[in-house]
Amino acid sequence: MGSQNKTGSLQTTIHNAVATVQFGHPASNSFPRDLLNRLTAEINFLSTNSDVSIIILQSEGEKVFCSGASFDELLEVQNEEQGTEFFSGFAHLINAMRNCSKLIIARVQGKAVGGGVGIIAACDYVLATPESAVKLSELAIGIGPFVIEPAVSRKIGKSAMTQMTLEAHEWKSADWALQNKLFSAVHTANELDNAVEAFAQKLSSYNPEALTEMKKIIWEGTELWESLLIDRAAITGKLVLSDFTKNALLQFKK
Repeated sequence: MGSQNKTGSLQTTIHNAVATVQFGHPASNSFPRDLLNRLTAEINFLSTNSDVSIIILQSEGEKVFCSGASFDELLEVQNEEQGTEFFSGFAHLINAMRNCSKLIIARVQGKAVGGGVGIIAACDYVLATPESAVKLSELAIGIGPFVIEPAVSRKIGKSAMTQMTLEAHEWKSADWALQNKLFSAVHTANELDNAVEAFAQKLSSYNPEALTEMKKIIWEGTELWESLLIDRAAITGKLVLSDFTKNALLQFKK
């Protein structure tokens, strides 16, 4: 199934019990709220699909995996309610990925910023390329990575998350991401697809019930995220209204 419109594209193909979900958006694979909602719904749908045992999450193009929230939509936020609602989109997606009964493999072919890093952190296994630098730039635009922080900290620890967050202008290399366990493996761009395919096929040959039980164990202790991530969305929703953020977003757009 696939859908394409001005808010981006989303396509799913299923082959040998592996569902490949590909998202894309003309603005560096950023996420307007509508695309976030569609991806969340797709993850929830695949969670109950008995023909699928593994999900591959990937994006269009070569240079950028995901650049996070849509700046255009951030600039349109008029009040706290709208702000909370917008950032709840990432909360719902991360919770859907966490609650999904299928293991999720990320194919990261390029850079990831902000919410894009959160999505990577919410995957169960991540294959990337040497070009896949990562950055949490939120403080530079007057907000913070509040919604995605639990997912990022769970993967790389509070210390590395703090470093990434405070060094908001600095890219962290794929090697740094691998050493800090955000990435599971790094392959050249030419080898990435074969590596992702081979790993997904290997996993899909295992007992689906064992994979589902393993998924539950991997995410043990995160049950509070259901409400925590929404609370965090409210913090960001408030900050995004600040003059600091409005000005910073306009500067970034230029």
